[in-house]
Amino acid sequence: MLSYSSSILIALAAVLVPCHALSKCPGISGLPGIPGRDGLKGLSDSLAAKRHNALANLKHRLFQLESVLALNGEIRKVGEKIFASNGKKADFASALQSCEEVGGTLAAPRNEEENKAIMDIVKQHNQYAYLGIRKGETSGQFKYINGMPLNYSNWHQHEPNSKGREKCVEMYTDGTWNDKKCNMYRLTICQL
Repeated sequence: MLSYSSSILIALAAVLVPCHALSKCPGISGLPGIPGRDGLKGLSDSLAAKRHNALANLKHRLFQLESVLALNGEIRKVGEKIFASNGKKADFASALQSCEEVGGTLAAPRNEEENKAIMDIVKQHNQYAYLGIRKGETSGQFKYINGMPLNYSNWHQHEPNSKGREKCVEMYTDGTWNDKKCNMYRLTICQL
């Protein structure tokens, strides 16, 4: 995770810091020290064009970074979601915390394409991984960690077998799922 987040921050800094330091950057809403939309009222057309070009350049650089990371096998992109792993193993709570620290959450597939992307990372590391899915209050019911009901599942045959203490979900290297205790060490895969 750190290398992907660092790359994004470096790209942002490369575009924004020199621009801001030279006072030539038009406002980009939400960044401290740089005026937002309200600060752009009455800007000349040339300044508005510079703002547009700076944003287009930033988007292009971010796209390039994502492409390089995807090419290196460090991330998988499906639609607007990015799935990434730091290659480290952790228990469920620690894995979730690691993902939240970089602005994401544990990977939780919502369709076959996302399941395959996560499975590719699991296969690459040859380690089972926790998913962002937990057992709900109702027996045998599982939910995404945000509390929403599952709209997709890929359980391994005879799973979930819910032995009472298996409240988390792991993905096998074949992409199927198993309910598992939350204190095991599994590969951390985040979705951003």
